[in-house]
Amino acid sequence: MSRISVGQVEYLNCIPVYHALEEGLLDADIELIKGPPTKLNKMFLNGELDITPISSIEYARYKDKCIIIPNMSISADGNVESILLFSHCPPTELEGKTVNVTTSSATSVVLLRILFEHYYHVQLAFRRAEPDLNTMLASADAALLIGDDAMLAHQAVMLNNPGIIVTDLGREWKNFTREKMVYAVWVVHSELAENNPDLVEQISQLFNQAKATGLASRADLIKKGHKRSGLPHDLLNHYFDTIHHDLGESERRALLTFYDYAYKSGIIEDRVKLKIWGE
Repeated sequence: MSRISVGQVEYLNCIPVYHALEEGLLDADIELIKGPPTKLNKMFLNGELDITPISSIEYARYKDKCIIIPNMSISADGNVESILLFSHCPPTELEGKTVNVTTSSATSVVLLRILFEHYYHVQLAFRRAEPDLNTMLASADAALLIGDDAMLAHQAVMLNNPGIIVTDLGREWKNFTREKMVYAVWVVHSELAENNPDLVEQISQLFNQAKATGLASRADLIKKGHKRSGLPHDLLNHYFDTIHHDLGESERRALLTFYDYAYKSGIIEDRVKLKIWGE
């Protein structure tokens, strides 16, 4: 396989996919480039990455520039445990208030907007902020965190500030739509697929193999997750049961449902069809 540049989200939810690649368990000449979702989204769109997990909403915005790798996503059926709204009152009581949203995410911010508009029917102001819960709540009525930041903040809240209300956006989306939620998909450039289909097929097989290898190594995933985050082993074991990486019929339906609401809210200009490699 030719050397390829690969985006790697630096969150626990990607460990099952990247474990085998990080540890050299598979034969692949790749360069792993780490960062938060927003950074990797930008790098991919600028042509600096061959493949990356891209925020679901960014796929919708740039669907003509990329093709989805089959059977690969970051998704959950209900609770996601790592996309959390922290507030001093229930979400339905935030009318006219301000929420600080993390600069690390694209999809989660859109999901929050959709839930407030279509599910809670509450109007509020959104403001970008660096992902630090105490600082965020000092200048706003609520705060949105994702990934490891959200999980670590949740642990701290349970220990030190149980009065803060923690709302899992995955659970709220499930309550609202009865669907799963797909937070990211893996993509390659459309131009790469057109000019080098053999390489894209190799990439597709590599990532699906990496996912299978990682999912078969639960003890190693938990050990690596604990080393990176300090989170308890039992919580990590539960989290790796919560996060899924498939893109089957139910995930595709869920993704299109998300895009329909994004379209209704004026967040994207067109309705979306999924372009998946090999189909």
